Amino acid sequence: MRSVPLSSGRRPWGSLLLWGWRLEIALTISSLIVLAFSEELGTGGPAIVLALAALVMKVRPDLRKDLARHMLENRHERWIHGAFWHCAIVGRNGDVPRVNRSAPLPVGRRYLISLPPGLYGEALANRCPELAATLGVREVRVKALPQSARYIELAVIWSNPFPQSIASPLLRQRHTSLWQPLFLGVGQDGLPVSIGLPEHNLLIGGEPGSGKSVALSTIVGACALDPSVHLTLLDGKQVELAAWSLVADDFVGSDLDEAVEALEGLRDVMDERYATLMATRRRKVGERDPEGLHVLVIDELAFYLRGGKKETRERFAELLRDLVSRGRAAGIIVVAATQKPSHDIVPTWIRDLFSFRLAMRCTSSDASDTILGQGWAHQGYSAASIDPTLRGVGYLLAEGGTPVLLMTPYLSDDDVDELALRSFEQRGGV
Repeated sequence: MRSVPLSSGRRPWGSLLLWGWRLEIALTISSLIVLAFSEELGTGGPAIVLALAALVMKVRPDLRKDLARHMLENRHERWIHGAFWHCAIVGRNGDVPRVNRSAPLPVGRRYLISLPPGLYGEALANRCPELAATLGVREVRVKALPQSARYIELAVIWSNPFPQSIASPLLRQRHTSLWQPLFLGVGQDGLPVSIGLPEHNLLIGGEPGSGKSVALSTIVGACALDPSVHLTLLDGKQVELAAWSLVADDFVGSDLDEAVEALEGLRDVMDERYATLMATRRRKVGERDPEGLHVLVIDELAFYLRGGKKETRERFAELLRDLVSRGRAAGIIVVAATQKPSHDIVPTWIRDLFSFRLAMRCTSSDASDTILGQGWAHQGYSAASIDPTLRGVGYLLAEGGTPVLLMTPYLSDDDVDELALRSFEQRGGV
């Protein structure tokens, strides 16, 4: 879901440590040579050596950049090590955590940290506010690394990661491929956050004005700009998705009976695809297969699960459950959104079928847990704590991970109209 972690790369950690000492070794050897031949070179020897060193740096800009980069990294390492000492963050043998590698972030810097015996990632994460105060920065965050419990990634954030708004990259694209990672926003570390929709479903929830509709427009826009994607749109309010009706295979408004009919048609498509997969000995729909992806988008899920006659609501809920649970291998993707995240609207048996969940600002921690899952608010991941002035900010939970706070791109009504028209033209519309 995220960009490549700091700990990844072609060099193993041991060679990274040796690489970090390369310049020190070279400078030490050079100093010893100067001392060994100081008598032969005379009083002007050191000046000659310094002049030669300056000449080498001038003709070899790569060495000059390496030296500047290494000096910067050393300064940052001393800064972090000093903070560990001041906060008395030490292991059982009195050693502080060590910086093995660092890299810049758009809003700060991140460090690969090796922990001494007696320290573990969660214990260090609990000291983040203290570290941030000692360093005088905006925030410090710790992330465990799957490669080894001995290493963590420490992110030091010193500027605001969330500007007033983020421009959508869709506005610069003529077409998209939904098989490629979809840019969903920018995380707290300033790095892009992307998701892969094939074989996944997405649930979005948030109070009115939280930016839920704009986040949904980002998803629909990416789908519409891919001419191979089929779209079925259900819009209980009939206004949020209306601009995309020209590029949809089926568009349904507030008629619950029509919504059930649309889901029945999509279920038939799913069954036909499974029959084709069995006949052609394929396990799932792939990028090169002729079927293409089919995305079902439901805005205001509460309208369809709470309105109309009871038997119609129950039929809708059963069809939705079937599509979410069985549609992945058939290339069926469900994206549903609601501005009333509560357990009677989004029961556990529906929520747990969505592998991606995005909780925009909510009125309560219970509402946040309705989207993300029970217990996340207690662990500090509550969409109720999001600043009301930050529109478009929410917690994204991917299967098997922890929630990530991000800001989604902004799309105005004019932007949506432009993207819808561009998508219509890409699909051969006149």
